[in-house]
Amino acid sequence: MRAMRIGFDAAPLHFASRGLARVVGETLAALEREPSADLQVVRLTPARGAPFSHRRWRAELARRVKADRLDGLHSFTSAFAWNAGVPSVQTIHELPWRHGERENAGFAHRAWARLGPWRAARVLCPSEHVARDLRAQSVAARKLRVVHWGVGPPFAPEPPPGTVDEPVLGRYRLGEDPLVLCLGAARAKKNAAALLRGVQFWRRTQRRRLQIVVTGADGPGLRALLGLASQLGLAGEVLWIETLDEADLAPLLRLASLVPLLSCSEGFGLPVLEALACGTPVLVPAASAQAEVAGAAAIVCDAEQPESVAAGLSRALAEREELRWTLPARAAEFSWSRTAEELRAVWREILAERGRR
Repeated sequence: MRAMRIGFDAAPLHFASRGLARVVGETLAALEREPSADLQVVRLTPARGAPFSHRRWRAELARRVKADRLDGLHSFTSAFAWNAGVPSVQTIHELPWRHGERENAGFAHRAWARLGPWRAARVLCPSEHVARDLRAQSVAARKLRVVHWGVGPPFAPEPPPGTVDEPVLGRYRLGEDPLVLCLGAARAKKNAAALLRGVQFWRRTQRRRLQIVVTGADGPGLRALLGLASQLGLAGEVLWIETLDEADLAPLLRLASLVPLLSCSEGFGLPVLEALACGTPVLVPAASAQAEVAGAAAIVCDAEQPESVAAGLSRALAEREELRWTLPARAAEFSWSRTAEELRAVWREILAERGRR
């Protein structure tokens, strides 16, 4: 029996956010690193240098099915090749509109999330939190599967042998005050405003200075956040890094005292897992996807209550060194090898189901 040839849409490696690109790259690498006799991975990548159109690319994917003799197509996003003629897997990362979030809640994403499950052979999501949202919009349980993302090197509690992390502080002109690392928080979606209000409440009893580092592109979200920091008297403690070098992420995570991710809507929260792998406390809203991922390792709060956020901050600062060696155990439950095996299991289901027809 020949191996099933599955085409994996690798376009997000070049045309998606850093987080999604990491998910796609690490998952494909794990599938290729640990090949199985019954599933052959075929990377489908757009031509370099040519103008990219999502619609044209989906049409090209359908043409590649015949040219590459594919038995199925795998999409790491909610959009996929509708008329491919073979079973397709759709990935829905989150339904932000169900949680009052506007970002990534436009017509196209809503349409794919609503209509795609009728066409797809399976619908994947990265957490049970998102699975509940999908069940609420009547996605059939027989099609829905939770496939968790993973974490691996370079995210670890210690730097590689022969290296130290501290030089990264100089590169970004950071000092010795406790570092609160807000990844991607230039986007309003990440709800760093809740952190700032919590810090202001914390200031009622604490005088210790913080370094609140916000990363991401300039835009309305960043300007609103900096304006709020000024209103709250925290402007001198908020630092903006527009572009964080990928090689500096793990060192900064290890040096941070806290990584907050207080978003109202997340599908998984990859920075949470990466921070835990580095032994760094995370502050997340209760009953969120982030809290699901972090499990008992999370410091949970009510992001709408500044006193709750302040209490989480106090705990993180007080227990930072104690937690450094316990938090990675939770992250170790999630690996890219596990992600790859869960994906293989999904495709085996699909092909077995197809063979019975």
